Amino acid sequence: MECFSSLLFRRSSSLALALALVSVCGRASEYEYLGWKLDGYNSGRSYGKSLQCVDIPEDLRLCHNVGYGQMLLPNLLEHETMAEVRQQAGSWVPLVHKACHPGTQVLLCSLFAPVCLDRPVPPCRWLCEAVRDGCLPVMEAFGFPWPEMLACDKFPQDDVCIANTTANSTHSTAFTGLSPACPPCDNEMEMETILEHMCASEFAIKAKIKEVRQEQSDRRVILEKKRRLLKKGDLKKRDLKKLVLFLKNGADCPCQQLEQLGNMYLIMGRKVDEQHLLTGIHRWDKSNAEFRKAMKAMRRHKCPAFHTVFK
Repeated sequence: MECFSSLLFRRSSSLALALALVSVCGRASEYEYLGWKLDGYNSGRSYGKSLQCVDIPEDLRLCHNVGYGQMLLPNLLEHETMAEVRQQAGSWVPLVHKACHPGTQVLLCSLFAPVCLDRPVPPCRWLCEAVRDGCLPVMEAFGFPWPEMLACDKFPQDDVCIANTTANSTHSTAFTGLSPACPPCDNEMEMETILEHMCASEFAIKAKIKEVRQEQSDRRVILEKKRRLLKKGDLKKRDLKKLVLFLKNGADCPCQQLEQLGNMYLIMGRKVDEQHLLTGIHRWDKSNAEFRKAMKAMRRHKCPAFHTVFK
């Protein structure tokens, strides 16, 4: 087990546990402890498979830089294989990149890749609640609810748990609440970002924007008639002709793309209830190398299964 820099265990009444940690690290750890009553997670009994320490692979992008090198399997989400972990964890990488809360990666990795101790340690309830309050508006902008797997009331409030220290967080971006731009509009022109937005979307279109109207707390986006379908999803031809997109809760947040109607855009969306939500918008710029790479990679890029995570 390695020493850790980006997490914090709450205070412990167990001297033996604290001494064990010091003996492993050779110095006082940044982890502290609080109680040890996680009978449900004891020795992997809840999974029917013995716990084992495994290296966090580099291709587990969500957690490979979280501050420790080994994790427990099965994890706290009952994934028994690294293949399961990779498939589910990939869905959360875009949310971490949105920097909606500095503790997002710590919360998620405590579940997907719990630190290698003698039993898994869950996140603190208050950490879950803080991340939820910061990130739920961003998720809702993409049409995703806060999933049951992250129901905060199932995490401990005063038992041993993992918290986040802002000063040592793996995010250097200061937490200021929501992104200053609407989440679907806050796009860097990088291949990885474009592909992440593409994966979070059901369809993609090349088109110009004809008109933008405010509709209660949303913005209604009307496209020009000439449009090219790049990613079909479940979008039917008849739907494409009369397609209207909504920028969820976007009435008051800035979106530079929606103020420059003369440009051609890569427009992405997904259907939620009876509305088609705008989930990403990038200027169509073939002179940009990152954009060209993204368009080329789009045909072969394998997306994580969002629908199996955000239920």
